[in-house]
Amino acid sequence: MTIHLNVPGADDLTRVVDVLREWQSDTDPVQLHPGDIGWFWRWGTTATAAAVRTWTRDGHVLAVGLLDGADLLRLSTAPDVRRDESLARRMVADVTTPERGVLPGGEVMVEAPPGALVSELLGEAGWGDDEPWAPLVRDLAGPVEAPGVRVEVAGPDRAGERTAVHRAAFGGPSFTDDRWHAMAAGPLYADARCLVAYDEAGAAVGATTVWSAGAGRPGLVEPLGVHPDHRGHGYGRAVTLAGVAALRELGSSSAVVITERARTPAVATYVSAGFDRLPDRLDRRRAG
Repeated sequence: MTIHLNVPGADDLTRVVDVLREWQSDTDPVQLHPGDIGWFWRWGTTATAAAVRTWTRDGHVLAVGLLDGADLLRLSTAPDVRRDESLARRMVADVTTPERGVLPGGEVMVEAPPGALVSELLGEAGWGDDEPWAPLVRDLAGPVEAPGVRVEVAGPDRAGERTAVHRAAFGGPSFTDDRWHAMAAGPLYADARCLVAYDEAGAAVGATTVWSAGAGRPGLVEPLGVHPDHRGHGYGRAVTLAGVAALRELGSSSAVVITERARTPAVATYVSAGFDRLPDRLDRRRAG
């Protein structure tokens, strides 16, 4: 049957997210998560819908992509079609043909789950490897250690503290209070928590947002940062522990995170908070 590339409307996003939830499993590779779309929602519903792509066959969603910026497509597929050749070849054709509205010409990247045939076919088409990423996972079957510092859930009254820590940690101005409210107004935030850590003087020093995919499924830590004036004091580990504890309360079976391998302090922080490091993964990059 014919495979169709689609741009879902805003009303269809809930269905897409529900499909992504079903694909999350502790026995499957770390992949595109509903929380990734929830985090993107800070740009608003219309922009989020415009950034999503789906591939369907006979009305069933087989693959989902998120344009996380103009030059990066993050992909996930249903586990049983990850090696489906007809799907993979259609996806490669769509990704490599700018007129089809997935990626532009020039230098672009594609992230796909390990073992996905689409990644291998892109390699055969001349796409090289991008910078390595480090996936990490922590099982949540047992209790989570106390963070050792004060950590509070950031609702609307603490949104300014949450966004200020993020801007300081990542050095960019885009996560404003208005963006936080847009994210929190999205349907995925009902299964998420923003957390802020404080030092002894009451200053906000670290923050994270965690996203549940439903009971018995992996939850996502995205993003997490510590104010640069307060690094080196264990606040990253503390807010990570608070985040995974929140995921456990939400019913998540595990917590997952992916960070650049080059961010050695970030990797060390997650390992210190009980995460196990998985084999590095490589995105595909087409040179400009």
